[in-house]
Amino acid sequence: MIGGSRVAESILLFSIISIWIAVLEAIIIMAGAVRFVYRQQRTSFHIPEDMAHFPTVTVMVPAHNEDVVITSTVEHILDLNYPPEKVQVIVIADNCSDDTALKMYQLQARPAYRDRDFYIMDRTGTGGKSGALNDALKMAKGEWCCIYDADAAPEKNALLFLTQKAMEKPEEYGAVFGRNKARNRGQNFLSRCINLELVTVQRVHHTGLWELFKLGTIPGTNFIVRTELMRDIGGWDEDAITEDTAISFDILTRGQLIALAPQAEAYQQEPEKLSVYMKQRERWSKGNYQVILDNAKHLFDGTSWRIKLHILYYAASYFWFMIAIIISDILFLTNIVYQTIALFNPGVVSPFQFAGDVYVYLIIAWALMYYIYVLQINLALAADIGQSNTRNFIISCVSYFTYAQLFLIISIKAFYSLCVDKVAGRKTKWYKTQRFD
Repeated sequence: MIGGSRVAESILLFSIISIWIAVLEAIIIMAGAVRFVYRQQRTSFHIPEDMAHFPTVTVMVPAHNEDVVITSTVEHILDLNYPPEKVQVIVIADNCSDDTALKMYQLQARPAYRDRDFYIMDRTGTGGKSGALNDALKMAKGEWCCIYDADAAPEKNALLFLTQKAMEKPEEYGAVFGRNKARNRGQNFLSRCINLELVTVQRVHHTGLWELFKLGTIPGTNFIVRTELMRDIGGWDEDAITEDTAISFDILTRGQLIALAPQAEAYQQEPEKLSVYMKQRERWSKGNYQVILDNAKHLFDGTSWRIKLHILYYAASYFWFMIAIIISDILFLTNIVYQTIALFNPGVVSPFQFAGDVYVYLIIAWALMYYIYVLQINLALAADIGQSNTRNFIISCVSYFTYAQLFLIISIKAFYSLCVDKVAGRKTKWYKTQRFD
């Protein structure tokens, strides 16, 4: 029993130390985010009247059965505040069985867009979103490629801000990404929680990592990438589940930075049903696990320190911290159950017995982790106009015990599915996120 107790204490100590490290990481990133916001407030931005010197851009919109949202998105793209003669628009109707292509032909026929460089690719190839983008890349005429998902309607100046950032250091920036907002954030509790996550990731994690380490990750939509760089890479990886994370590492390994343009915003539709959300996030988690495993080799080669830091950041989030939290949850809940039973049967003893104040340290670590969780959400909300309110504060407090715990379930399922794929040689099936009117 003494040996078992020591093992339990060692496991608990591992969890406590891991949680403290996770808290320290969060504090460092938040400090970077605060510094970023402070600098942004002291920086003036302007909309140039003359954009003759701005680069040409090919905007690609991959769309698989997206007739519910595609017209609105492409209208926003065609109406962007950017010289029309410098924009090529390619909408890829990818193996569609609905009216996606038809709606695009109808839009193309409108008098306002008849003279635009606007092409509809009615595609029947393979490779999913990556395959669609690779086919469009062959036709791209712009110096930069800009990607918008079919549900991501850009704000009028989004493309201008993306290219403006790219022009600051054209030799260093291989890609530039903006921010994405949930346009259906008020639909229900789930969409409100997703909104809090989205705001926190983009206004704390993205800004903090960029401010401190000049480290960025392509978010999948609302970004530009240099066309020749993409061709040099060989296009998007058609076997990658999360092509955005995979291409981010490809760009970094070529010595290019992925810059953040915080003023470039797009409004995307988020899942409103738990079943849709779980499938989407499981696919994302599974893809990120695969990217971590594929790039782990860079920890031991001569690549940039940014790549190593990026891998460690992802590995810590998806492996180390997750395992520590799961272990601590199991220990905590097991003790609660046994202590409850002991009230009625004093002879029952928990299998996890801890000496001294070790268990108290775990409770303190949990309390601090919860405080940091709520703090970083509300820090992000304060930086986003109209988001800092009583309702969102209450949701941020409640979401830790509800929404945030879904991440553990999703991560476990995703990792198990990836292992089964590896053992059985099974190819991952791509899941399309359901859209709503």
